[in-house]
Amino acid sequence: MFSKILIANRGEIACRIIRTARRMGIKTVAVYSEADARALHVRLADEAVLIGAAPATDSYLSIEKIIAACKATGAEAVHPGYGFLSERALFARRLAEEGITFIGPNPHAIEAMGDKIESKRAAVQAGVSTVPGHVGVIDTPEEAERIAAGIGYPVMIKASAGGGGKGMRIAHSPGEVREGFARAKSEAAASFGDDRVFVEKFIENPRHIEIQIIADKHGNCVYLGERECSIQRRNQKVLEEAPSPLLDPETRARMGAESVALAQAVGYDSAGTVEFVVGQDRSFYFLEMNTRLQVEHPVTELVTGQDLVELMIRSAAGEPLPLAQTDVRLNGWAVESRIYAEDPEQGFMPSTGRLTTYRPPAEGVVAGVTTRNDTGVFEGGEIPVHYDPMIAKLVTHAPTRAEAIEAQAEALDAFAIGGIRHNIPFLSRLMRHPRWREGRLATGFLAEEFPEGYSPEGSADDRRLAGLIAAAATHSREPDVALPRALVLRGAKAAQDVTLNTGSDGALRIEGLGAAALVASGWLPGQAVWRGRIDGQPVTAALERQGESWTISRGGAVTRLRVLDALADRLIETMPAPDQGEEERQLRSPAAAQLSALLVAEGDRVDAGQRLAVIEAMKMESPLLAPLAGRVARILAQPGALLAAGQVILELD
Repeated sequence: MFSKILIANRGEIACRIIRTARRMGIKTVAVYSEADARALHVRLADEAVLIGAAPATDSYLSIEKIIAACKATGAEAVHPGYGFLSERALFARRLAEEGITFIGPNPHAIEAMGDKIESKRAAVQAGVSTVPGHVGVIDTPEEAERIAAGIGYPVMIKASAGGGGKGMRIAHSPGEVREGFARAKSEAAASFGDDRVFVEKFIENPRHIEIQIIADKHGNCVYLGERECSIQRRNQKVLEEAPSPLLDPETRARMGAESVALAQAVGYDSAGTVEFVVGQDRSFYFLEMNTRLQVEHPVTELVTGQDLVELMIRSAAGEPLPLAQTDVRLNGWAVESRIYAEDPEQGFMPSTGRLTTYRPPAEGVVAGVTTRNDTGVFEGGEIPVHYDPMIAKLVTHAPTRAEAIEAQAEALDAFAIGGIRHNIPFLSRLMRHPRWREGRLATGFLAEEFPEGYSPEGSADDRRLAGLIAAAATHSREPDVALPRALVLRGAKAAQDVTLNTGSDGALRIEGLGAAALVASGWLPGQAVWRGRIDGQPVTAALERQGESWTISRGGAVTRLRVLDALADRLIETMPAPDQGEEERQLRSPAAAQLSALLVAEGDRVDAGQRLAVIEAMKMESPLLAPLAGRVARILAQPGALLAAGQVILELD
């Protein structure tokens, strides 16, 4: 067994690998860029080595710098995590040349499965069910059109070297094939340096289900059940669960057997995931194989009791698998939410900056329910602009799917994050969505259920509950004010008068928000999560305060209220409103980002809503629109500039 390993990654996955290595008695080496000098993975590792500047190309993607760090620290092996160099056969080969073990599959297996065309050929030869299509490279739009007609519409045009939804187009007609062929090739060339595309049948209303496999260097391979990953936005997974609510034991066994056959056909010898597109009738077709640890691996760990990182390390060290297929049992249900630094109210635009508040729910097992939070951040730390915007992966496990979902919903409500925008309210809304709870899933779920995007607006009951919490919290902040007490709650829609008085058993009686309510809580000023009972029912909500303004997040609804004493409210009514004219005429960057394109020049006339600029943050491009019609008076930033959140890019007059 290794005595020291290096983790060639960052963030939550680096921290997660460190935890297993420490439990196994293995020392760890972290590598970090200049932007990650204070990062959590650097703090957790036994040693840490600076490997370059913030851009990943200068640090986490530099094979030679990582090898140099191994030599400097005496690390015998490297775990790549996911992303970055995890699926680069060249990286595995260079490590082998230097006598360093790659904790992952051998280079041949990486190459065989890394190319979508070649992996599909291998799947066909191994007897794996594949989507009808043409597995060869297509050179012209006419050829693509002819192949599509033979397959039958709709078809999917896909980049051979693609991933993350890039280089993919759905076509329902010959015209869409021609257009999609050109766009897919162009996008594939720009994203991967490889413009090869192929065409296959598009399965309508599909589900995305994947099989986790683990193999050793002695020819042994088992599958560890499946994960349902159908809840996706722009082909990126949002929620995952294990097992799938669709599969029956027979389908699971067939999918698992075919996954093992494919892995053994290419000599696979580590953890890997075989992904399938699955019809609602349980028909399934090979999609691709990921030759690395998946982001969503914790749900598999919780339902099987296996530590996938430990199994990868032991396999890389040459140990045989400690389990056979008959030893694999699926126990209960697990659900995972990916918590990102992004703003769901603004089209999921990335958000960067300092985490002024970071209070995840408590981890552990309570009454048979497990809560696990895999994270790479801490309160006071930074969310940098250069990398993936993931903050954490919140996972819950319980005996049944319904219980795991309910536990996840409660844990999301108890998760407090401040200083940046995040997607917890959106995830919380999903947890309570009837279709999700019923398990009626498909990859088009979010587009179908949220056609206009996410809105934080809740129901009248949500607003009433938020008002009760805000009034109670205001009084808790000022406990010396005598009761009865008159308050005014000002929201986006209207102002409401409420009265606070003493209720039964010392609870606070609040009147004026419909029916009177009794509110009891041990909440103290400064706590980011409000817990209490309203009319005897337990309630949990994330709470933020700025002066008299409160933001209450619960169940996917976000309510913003200003709570004032009645006298203060009357006095504020007489004060002049601040002049917003200058600010309204400014185009500002909503987040720390790079200005990748400026689409206007000084003197240009623009319409309200017109695209004026494009910013890039966390690998995502976002357009910025004109706040009103006018003329571009001044340009204050040029393409390539690194922008701070709120920085003015241009002004209109």
